[in-house]
Amino acid sequence: MKQKAASVCSAALLACAAVLALSQTPPSAKRSHPPLTLPLTMFYDTPAPLPPGKPGELIRSEPVDDYDLPDQIAAVRILYHSVSATGEDVAVSGVVLVPDAKPPAGGWPIIAWAHDFTGSARSCAPSLQRNLSAGPLLAMYPGVGYAVVASDYAGLGTNSPAAILDMQSNALDVIYSIPAAGAAVPGLGSRWIAAGNSHGAVVAVGVAEAESRLRDSNYLGAVAISGVADAAELFARQSQGAGYRRIVFLAQGIKAIFPEFKVEEMLTEKSRPLYQHIHQACDLNAAPQFSAREMLQPGWESNRYVKEFFARNTPGLKPAIGPLLVISADADPDIPSKLTAVTVTRMCGQGDRVLFYTYPQLDADAVLGNSVSDQLSWIRARFAGHPAPSNCH
Repeated sequence: MKQKAASVCSAALLACAAVLALSQTPPSAKRSHPPLTLPLTMFYDTPAPLPPGKPGELIRSEPVDDYDLPDQIAAVRILYHSVSATGEDVAVSGVVLVPDAKPPAGGWPIIAWAHDFTGSARSCAPSLQRNLSAGPLLAMYPGVGYAVVASDYAGLGTNSPAAILDMQSNALDVIYSIPAAGAAVPGLGSRWIAAGNSHGAVVAVGVAEAESRLRDSNYLGAVAISGVADAAELFARQSQGAGYRRIVFLAQGIKAIFPEFKVEEMLTEKSRPLYQHIHQACDLNAAPQFSAREMLQPGWESNRYVKEFFARNTPGLKPAIGPLLVISADADPDIPSKLTAVTVTRMCGQGDRVLFYTYPQLDADAVLGNSVSDQLSWIRARFAGHPAPSNCH
């Protein structure tokens, strides 16, 4: 497994410098700022029942100019059909970013972005945030010649049932965003790769695993940045650390996949009001503070549905098609590189083609920007048709 230096951006990658500046620029003096979020408009509303459509079929689209993006990037919101974990037709929202220029022959190559966890309320959709919940990173890709198709996942933005923290459902939403984007935005190419960070990294691996079944010949591989680990291990660590309050969202995700799951078998009476609160909020910062011991029933992780949810959200239990670039941060308290290495070893053992990079002394936020050079090098090679490297040995 190859270890990377803490800073790898080259001088030629000006976009990379912009990404790094996100975490390195000190706070400026107070001044007036526009709201960080955008209103939840009628564009996101869908009738019940939803008019029938095949997964990936576009429902509607609209241009948007409210994002914090350079003038050289055009943005279009999309609403499209996807499929839930229970096989139901659901409406999903997202946004497409393209360079405001003449597309190359064959159209703009596509990066299908899988976003990190943002909450579970409709207003938590990344397409309702001015920075698209990714700072300058998503603007960087169009700046170097790629289109970005960023799904919100079902239930964020739209009034569809939300499959929170579910790798398999979120991966299908990413996959089906590609044909919908092609129907909405002229000039897109057909070839694409998936990429994501933190929870989105697991979703990107989920895309690779789903494509083993779907076999889209235009899919070229996936980039997973700081988030690939066994679900049971990840949430066990979070229940003992600073991220323990996300466990309440985990209960919501399990309930969405397994309706017969009884939340009270996982959450205590004290924490159940938080479970109701998250349907209207994107975080729990303003909610009452409880310890993990106060929130969770003893032996909660042994519940049948919890275990089944963990199994379907553990990468590397199914073969992945296409190459993968897995990037990990040594100093990430939730998912350090040694934890990611366990999953990568399992993926390699089943024949997946993985290039695994670790970055010493970086946490999850820092590695997102510091890995841009490696991201772009790997992505360019895939679209160029070069053989994909692997360091599985």
